[in-house]
Amino acid sequence: MTTSPSAHHPTGADPTPEPPAGTPEPTRSARAHSFNAAAAQYAANRPSYPPALFDTIEDLTGRPLTRTRGADVGAGTGIATALLRARGADVVAVEPGDGMAAQFRRTLPDIPVIRGTGDDLPLADASVDLVTYAQAWHWTDPARAVPEALRVLRPGGALALWWNTDALDVPWIAEAGARVARHFAIDVSAEKRNVDARAADPTGLLDFTRRTVRWSRRVPVDTHLANIGSHSVFLVHGADHTASFLAEEREHLLRAFPDGYVEEVYEVVLLLAGTPA
Repeated sequence: MTTSPSAHHPTGADPTPEPPAGTPEPTRSARAHSFNAAAAQYAANRPSYPPALFDTIEDLTGRPLTRTRGADVGAGTGIATALLRARGADVVAVEPGDGMAAQFRRTLPDIPVIRGTGDDLPLADASVDLVTYAQAWHWTDPARAVPEALRVLRPGGALALWWNTDALDVPWIAEAGARVARHFAIDVSAEKRNVDARAADPTGLLDFTRRTVRWSRRVPVDTHLANIGSHSVFLVHGADHTASFLAEEREHLLRAFPDGYVEEVYEVVLLLAGTPA
């Protein structure tokens, strides 16, 4: 969510209060761990991923996901893990957080989840064909996570990273992002800029191919608000500060969408790198 608001959009460009002066910036670790207390909210409201994403992974790897041995790292509540399993992959999940792992087990009791991080994978050498990170690679240290991925991948395997990013050419999404930026004093446009091969692997060990898949979902306003409220920037800024923003945002959205439904439009950015056969 970002870019300048469009003056022609029905939500307008009403100013949103700045955060209190002197508020300390939450640490990266605090943001990474913030999801555990909101795991149920995350599972119920976060967007999924379109079938075309997995078609693209199959096209780029040259192999079907069926019977592929995979590890979904930073699996969270299992949104991507479940989709990989549905495509026929033999997948194990790796998740560091207590709350997220507990929610995963409630949602997907038949899929194994191992506690661990991408910086120190609890997997044997050359044991998987595909390592995936859905919305999770940015919580790793690439200097450690890249060698770990290469260690556990079999020859001819692949590392796939992807993110649902907001479609910034949609006026209401751009305006909503501008309100988030003002309220929380953050640069939400960095989301798009940082999803690239150089940021993913500063060492240059991997040769990433980039693809973008556009998709959307139509959801009630309250589902949309619960979705954005499950992001780390909301979770770490305090309940009162977040609640005041979400209340104002609900009014904005209901003025723009009086039927109470919004169409969230996403561009899934996929980075995929193979290993030598």
